Amino acid sequence: MELTDASTIQIDSFMALTLGIVVLFAGIATTSKLDFLQNFNIPEPVTGGIIACLLGLLIYLVTGYEIEFDLYVRDILLIYFFTTIGINARFSQLLAGGRPLLLLLGLTIAYLALQDIVGVVSAMLMGQPSGIGVLVGSASLAGGHGTAIAWAPTIADQQGVGNALEIGIAAATIGLVAASLIGGPIAGFLIKRNGIENLSDDNLLAGVEYDKKSETKITHLNIMSSILLIHLAMILGYILNEAIAAVGIKLPLFVSCMMVAILMTNSIPALFKVKNWPSGSNALAVISDMSLGLFIAMSLMGMQLWGVVDLAGPLFILLLAQVAAAVLFILFVVFPVMGRNYFAAVLSAGFAGFCLGATPTAIANMSAVAKAHGPSPTAFIIVTLVGAFFVDIANSFLIQFFITL
Repeated sequence: MELTDASTIQIDSFMALTLGIVVLFAGIATTSKLDFLQNFNIPEPVTGGIIACLLGLLIYLVTGYEIEFDLYVRDILLIYFFTTIGINARFSQLLAGGRPLLLLLGLTIAYLALQDIVGVVSAMLMGQPSGIGVLVGSASLAGGHGTAIAWAPTIADQQGVGNALEIGIAAATIGLVAASLIGGPIAGFLIKRNGIENLSDDNLLAGVEYDKKSETKITHLNIMSSILLIHLAMILGYILNEAIAAVGIKLPLFVSCMMVAILMTNSIPALFKVKNWPSGSNALAVISDMSLGLFIAMSLMGMQLWGVVDLAGPLFILLLAQVAAAVLFILFVVFPVMGRNYFAAVLSAGFAGFCLGATPTAIANMSAVAKAHGPSPTAFIIVTLVGAFFVDIANSFLIQFFITL
């Protein structure tokens, strides 16, 4: 930890990881004591992360010091997590996701257009440039911080929005918080209102169900063998990612690692008669839970809310309209179209995650629901594919279209 200038406290990667563990435990403890957090399926790392970022905001308001975290380890944890998803996935689940994948992709493209329409119309009604509506639309919400940063200069030049970068980052930050908070409650509401039961006997793709015992025991050997397998998949995934990039296709590294892990888990055990493959094991579940929990906790604790405070007012009104549009679209379009069943309810939690926040947020939302109500492996697979890959491709075309209007 060091002071990089007169007003910034820089936290190195080791200390950031340590604080992330503390934040995760704080979220677990808080959630266990507050029934409404459990009833609304709020992910435990979200609880801890929000507490931490509010504490960071308080420190800034009282002392004037900004806290910045080196989040290198967090990004490694994201790859860890999605690799465990691949190790747990079976081809039968992927095949089952064929038609739902196409349906979800169509709904996502439609919603991205709706998100920009809501943003542009709301901005114009408030007397703001239409470019702000796009920025506080799919560019920062479905697109996240990276897309907002990438498109902010273009919007600033074409629309004359001087603080486009600050608006985009602030909108992406608030969207991430909103996505973390509404996904679980939406799924819980749909499950309760429709009297839905989960009849699946599959294992969770991520984590361990609450109050469910497993026949597999955790030992140092299956922990280490799971980590070794994860690392092998990550190495091969990196090589695959480089090969794909060489032909002009850009994929997130965690998608490549997940694809390799899926291929490994559906070929090696059958070809080489491996009996102790870690799919569905408690050891892999622990690694999965730890990776996702720490990723979410560190992401939220690293948010600099003081940058949002200065952009309050119109920005919050625009984002409130976007959250309302997302909730209505999920309740009256996504859930009915995807089947009005448990799968559709879990998918609804994930849709809220990636349409307002990011794919890891979607997975965290679905994990909270699955731990409480049971697994839905196909939902995890198709949300990951749509949220991590197809969204960025479709979004780039839509943003360009709405900017040129």
